[in-house]
Amino acid sequence: MMAGLNRRRGRGSEEAYWPGFVDAMAQLLLVITFLLSVFIVSQFLLARQITGQDSALGQLRAQIAELTQLLALEKAAKADVEGSLLALQDDFAAEKNKNASLSAMLEGEGAKGDAASLTISGLQTSLDKEKTISSEALAKVELLNQQIAAMRRQLQTLNALLSDAESKNKASEAQIADLGKRLNSALAQRVQELTRYRSEFFGRLRQILSQRSDILVVGDRFVFQAEVLFPKGQATLNPEGQAEMLKLADALKQLEKEIPPDIAWVLRVDGHTDNDPITSAQFKSNWELSAARAIAVVNFLIANGVSPQHLVAAGFGEFQPIDPGSTEEAKSRNRRIELKLTER
Repeated sequence: MMAGLNRRRGRGSEEAYWPGFVDAMAQLLLVITFLLSVFIVSQFLLARQITGQDSALGQLRAQIAELTQLLALEKAAKADVEGSLLALQDDFAAEKNKNASLSAMLEGEGAKGDAASLTISGLQTSLDKEKTISSEALAKVELLNQQIAAMRRQLQTLNALLSDAESKNKASEAQIADLGKRLNSALAQRVQELTRYRSEFFGRLRQILSQRSDILVVGDRFVFQAEVLFPKGQATLNPEGQAEMLKLADALKQLEKEIPPDIAWVLRVDGHTDNDPITSAQFKSNWELSAARAIAVVNFLIANGVSPQHLVAAGFGEFQPIDPGSTEEAKSRNRRIELKLTER
C-alpha cells in the first residue's frame, strides 16, 4: 500500500518538473549556440592570429638559424681565442722564466759591473800612470831624435870617409890579390918542396931500414909492427927496436939540415894496439899503452939528437885497426907504430 502510494507521488513529481526542464534545455541550447558562435568567431580570429604567428615563427626560425650559425662561428672563434689564450699563457710562462733568468743574469752582470767598475778604476789609475810615463817617454824620444840627428851627421861623415876608404881599398885589394897569388904560389912551392923532401926521406928510410916484412910502407906512412920495437903489453923499447930507431934518428937529423927553416914540418908518431884487454898493472887501457909507446919513440929520438919541435906523439888505442879480423894474425897487424912526415 505504501509502495503504490510512493509510485503515484513520483509520477506526479516528474510531470511537474518536465516543463522546467524543457525551458532549461532551451536556455542551455541558446547558451550553447552562443558559445559555439563565440567559439567560431574566436577560432576565426585565432586562425588569423596563428597565420600571422606562423610567418613570425618562420622569421624567428630564420633568425634562430642565423643565430645558430653565428653561435657556431662564435664557438669556433672562442676555441681559437682559447687556443691563442693557452699559447699566450705558455708564452707568458716562458717569458716569465726568461725574465727570471734575465733577472738572475742581470744580478750577475750587476756583480760583474761592480767588478768592472773596480777594474776600470784600476785601469784609470794605470792610464794616469801611463800618461805620466808617456810624457817622460816623449821627452826621451825627443832626446833620442836629437841623438839620431847627431848620429846621422856622423854617419854622413863616416860615409864620406868610407867612400874614400873604398877607393883606397880597391887599390889595396888589387895588391892583396897579387899578394895572395904570390902566397899561394909560395905555399904550393913549399908543399912541393915538402913533398919532395918527404919522398927523399921515405926513400932514404927504405934504404937505411932493414928490409923486413914487419916494417911496411903504406902510402905516406912507415908502419912498424909493435913486436919489432916493444915487448907485448909494455912501452919500453927493446934492443932491436932501439937499433931501428937509431937509424930513423940519423935520417931525421940529416933531414933537419936539408929542409929550410921556413917549412913547418913534423914527424908524427902514432901508437896503435889490438882490442885485447890490458893485463898489465902499469896501464889502465889500450889508450894509455898506445900513447906511452908513441911517447917512448919520441923520447928516444929526442935523446938521440932529433929536435922536439919536429916530433908529435899520438895514441889511438884499438880504435883505428887496419885489419878488422879477430885472429891473432889480424891483432898482430893492428899492434903497430906509424911514422908520417907532415905539415905542422
